[in-house]
Amino acid sequence: MSALLAIFPFLIFATTLAGFLGADRFADTAVHLVFDTWPERIAAPIAREVQNVLTVQRGGLLTVSVLAAAFFASNGIEALRVALNRAYRVEETRSIFTIRLQSLGFIIIATFGIMAISFLLVLAPLAFRLAQQWMPGIETISVSIGFWRFTIALVVLVAGLFVAHKWLPNGKRSFASLVPGIVLTLAAWVLGAILFASYLETFANYVTTYAGLASLMIALVFLYIIAAIFIVGAEVNAATIRFREAKALVAMSAADRGKS
Repeated sequence: MSALLAIFPFLIFATTLAGFLGADRFADTAVHLVFDTWPERIAAPIAREVQNVLTVQRGGLLTVSVLAAAFFASNGIEALRVALNRAYRVEETRSIFTIRLQSLGFIIIATFGIMAISFLLVLAPLAFRLAQQWMPGIETISVSIGFWRFTIALVVLVAGLFVAHKWLPNGKRSFASLVPGIVLTLAAWVLGAILFASYLETFANYVTTYAGLASLMIALVFLYIIAAIFIVGAEVNAATIRFREAKALVAMSAADRGKS
């Protein structure tokens, strides 16, 4: 629920900031980055509504509504922080101002990151045409813009997972200690998306139950599954870290007994 509620405010704030800075194609790139890794039946209705929201003209960057959108978008990050703190068994000792500023900072960083990707996707066809002049035959290895969008979305997703596990929860963890849970999360997300999409195609008929709210309910159930898998990945990391720490203590204790 927090993730779904945060998507719209984030994209509203990010699109407004991007438009203020002259990045006119931001909205299209952002929608692809957010939804290209979702199953099509789940993503299409939500992406369509997001596009409708992003086409609304807004007065300026520093309006109350846009600043409120940034704040509400950061609530989604705060929900991730709470889940990760619980999974890693740590208590939040940082001040509320520090963590809220960090969340808003991530929102701004994500905005500029998507702007950079949007700019690169615009330049990519031009760069490829220039490369053809200097390297004849390169057209045989050309790929579609859709492939690049999906690849970039996947890279952004992996980077986002590492950032979330590394800096959102309190305490310190090495990047290496995060790998098991993130690999499990990605594998389970792919499997879960495939199974849920198959379930929708074969058995489920949300329209008969929820009528016009069917798309929303499907998205909520899908995000619930994704969130549960995300938390399981953090739990796996936490268990792995505790196991390694216990193993190190046992080894240290054995070494001390050997010296004595």
